Amino acid sequence: MTRTVEIYTDGACRGNPGRGGWGVVLMSGERKRTMHGGDHETTNNRMELTAAIEALRALRKPCDVVLHTDSKYVMDGICEWLPNWKKRGWKTAGKKPVKNQDLWQALDEAQSRHNVTWKWVRGHSGNDGNEEADALANRGIDELSL
Repeated sequence: MTRTVEIYTDGACRGNPGRGGWGVVLMSGERKRTMHGGDHETTNNRMELTAAIEALRALRKPCDVVLHTDSKYVMDGICEWLPNWKKRGWKTAGKKPVKNQDLWQALDEAQSRHNVTWKWVRGHSGNDGNEEADALANRGIDELSL
């Protein structure tokens, strides 16, 4: 039987570009794991993508995943834009290079090992998982200067 994992991800940036962080909450049954990290010079979108990538890479075996993100960029990219980017050789509809292509390719690869259901959640609306992922992303930024 495939294990089901509930994931909440978030990215944050102070300055855009600027110092950024990502946070992840993974839950399966009674088990819970959190992760976070940061980058000295990045963008909010890169941190949102990094959170999802790191979450999926943390799963050692294929899983059924419900991944919650408050990023419309990640949701639209993974659910709508990605197939066409791949068909067009990583070009947008306007024939320009896809921004953050390296991370989109990494996310595409990371999700391919799992059965992922993507869910959008409104940020800063009291959703416990999203609030915790946000706090972890900010912690990732704070720890850059330690």
